[in-house]
Amino acid sequence: MNNQKHLFQLPDDIHYLNCAYMSPLLKSVEDVGIEGLIRKRNPTTIRPKDFFEQAEELKENIGKLISSKATNIALVPSVSYGMASAINNLPLNNGNKAIVLEYEFPSGFYTLQKWCEKNAKNLQIIKAPESKEKRGKNWNESLLEAINADTAVVVLSSVHWTDGTKFDLEAIGKKCRENNTFFIVDGTQSVGATSIDVVTCNIDALVCASYKWLFGPYSMGFIYFSERLFGGTPLEESWVNRSNAHNFAKLTDYTDEYTLGAGRYNVGETGNFILLPMFNESIKQLLKWDVKHIEKYAENLTQPLIEFLKNSPYHIEEDTYRSKHLFGISLPENIDLENLLKELEANRIYVSVRGSSIRISTSVFNTTQDIDTLINTLKF
Repeated sequence: MNNQKHLFQLPDDIHYLNCAYMSPLLKSVEDVGIEGLIRKRNPTTIRPKDFFEQAEELKENIGKLISSKATNIALVPSVSYGMASAINNLPLNNGNKAIVLEYEFPSGFYTLQKWCEKNAKNLQIIKAPESKEKRGKNWNESLLEAINADTAVVVLSSVHWTDGTKFDLEAIGKKCRENNTFFIVDGTQSVGATSIDVVTCNIDALVCASYKWLFGPYSMGFIYFSERLFGGTPLEESWVNRSNAHNFAKLTDYTDEYTLGAGRYNVGETGNFILLPMFNESIKQLLKWDVKHIEKYAENLTQPLIEFLKNSPYHIEEDTYRSKHLFGISLPENIDLENLLKELEANRIYVSVRGSSIRISTSVFNTTQDIDTLINTLKF
């Protein structure tokens, strides 16, 4: 796969190594958004079928990305919305313990914490190992050991958002299934950058925001539900999610029947005529690129950086448990974080700081010049 920076509008004089914070907008996605704005000038161009068809196409495309059927997918505005939809529909007779990782992203942690408090469940936090040696391996093992017959649910990010630590979703999903434990995953920092199969990994709910690795707009996302969560109670009772919604003349023929599968969980105003087409356009571009090629591009691009770091006082996670597209760099004691940040800023390098480490996240718009500039700056 070749560099794709020409499809974006990033300035040539910056080195944006921060896709985990927010992706730049594709030109094609921007164009679709502008078309949507212009379309609202004349509402006669918006027909009843437009409330549904684009959403169904988007679900089909998302399904291709994660190996799911379209009927298993709902459209949501945020990870917190998706987490609430999934966690609040968990059965209460399925174990007394809920598991979450230390430093989990707040959207998942707060929702699970509140569910535990409300339903008298115990919240077990799997601590990150203090030692940097084999940290990812030991963290994965601690998580797997904690899952047992008393575990109601495991909630985690597929890739830890602070440092890119990889978690073996297939092994975790297998252990969850063996113990009848529900498995809920925040895929925001991996879906679109790494391959994921919700069936192979036995995932019950996978929620993703669109504005990072999916290259979509803010306030859009999706959630996948396995069949055993189809019968839950949605956060809101949108008319669009009822079985008779397509017939505008009979909307007041009230029905208790929802649309198929996970459709009941769609956020109200699902057919957003601006954001939804933008999201669909970004997913179509991802499918065109193929996520396997995106991941390989990131791996090849960052290889010189990885080799430099391995032979320097800096520390990174070992290869097996380090994401190709997102990883943290721990600083040696003799390097002051504030001084390093000043050097990065002076060289127009954009990264994130998480704790005492810097987080690097690369994608198809990044170039070898971006990596070379970062390496030279880290040598200061």
